[in-house]
Amino acid sequence: MCIKSLEEHKKSKLKRYIQKILLLASLITVGITCPAKVISQQVSKPKINEFNLYSNKSFITKAVERTGAAVVTIDTQRYIKKRKFPRNSQIFLDPYFERFFGLDLPDNNRPRIEQSQGSGFIFADGLVMTNAHVVNGSDKVVVGLTNGKKLNAKLIGQDFFTDLAVLKIEGKGPWPKAQLGDSSKIKVGDWAIAVGNPFGLENTVTLGIISNLNRNVTQLGIYDKKLELIQTDAAINPGNSGGPLLNSYGEVIGINTLIRSGPGAGLSFAIPINKAKEIARQLIKNGKVIHPMIGISLIEESNSETKDNVIKVGYVVPNSPAEKSGIEIGDILIKVGSKDIQTASDVIEQISKNGINIQVNILLKRRNKFIKLKVIPTDITNLQNN
Repeated sequence: MCIKSLEEHKKSKLKRYIQKILLLASLITVGITCPAKVISQQVSKPKINEFNLYSNKSFITKAVERTGAAVVTIDTQRYIKKRKFPRNSQIFLDPYFERFFGLDLPDNNRPRIEQSQGSGFIFADGLVMTNAHVVNGSDKVVVGLTNGKKLNAKLIGQDFFTDLAVLKIEGKGPWPKAQLGDSSKIKVGDWAIAVGNPFGLENTVTLGIISNLNRNVTQLGIYDKKLELIQTDAAINPGNSGGPLLNSYGEVIGINTLIRSGPGAGLSFAIPINKAKEIARQLIKNGKVIHPMIGISLIEESNSETKDNVIKVGYVVPNSPAEKSGIEIGDILIKVGSKDIQTASDVIEQISKNGINIQVNILLKRRNKFIKLKVIPTDITNLQNN
């Protein structure tokens, strides 16, 4: 009896074990076919993360949104009057003259309106900053806002030597305003975002980096401007002139002004905003800008022995303050005012700070001799009139 009951007990225990296994298997099956609430919550979470991922804006988008509304299109019109030639003019007898000199033949020699377009940006209440070459010689200027409105504008002042102009929109605000940055803080390799309206296409954006700073325009073969430019590889297209160059925060650090075509194409240049602010203040206050000059051109050379830059006088304007004070071609500039000269920019900066009709001390080196001179800078317009 004891043996039989022991066997029956073992069978009963085995039966209960099999039942537990079957019950566990059935629970797993139910869990697969009918997912629990917790499982459904885990599946829904990636959708939320995916939405957040695609809703994040790039720094470029944020920068353009911050300033884009202040970027304007500038349409200009210039009235071209009929040219007057003597009736017996022999010019019209030879079509090659017309081709060579760009003259109009009699049939086409009629009054016409010449239209052009550029960009700009609002930097104060109704005031627009742009390039002087965008509005130069215009009889009518129309500013187009991003909301579609077109308003007349008048020229407050323009400065040919820095290629800057300020316009006043004829209308009532409020106006979107671009936030101006500090161009002295930018470094080579920083992000650069060019915004403009090429061919009337609003808020066209290109991205690049700051390629170089303090690029002297004489290196570009431009001798009639007084500019040190920011170089960038952000594409500046025709019609972008006058538009803003932004940093990664959407602050204006420059004004798009030049495109290098031909050999070296792909280089773009902008006027530093700190210089532009200074010029704009003078234009608003006086309608013109004073440019202190002494009448010299500069050559920057590297000294292999001292590993320093040598700033030489390359040319002296006849009858200029520099010539009257005794400065000669080949002289090496050591000090202007209280500033030790390391670059050509140092000379320009010190003369500009000194102002016109105020004496400045200059220390130079000539054939191993140090010479002290006193020079009185004058406005650049006086140099042109000499």
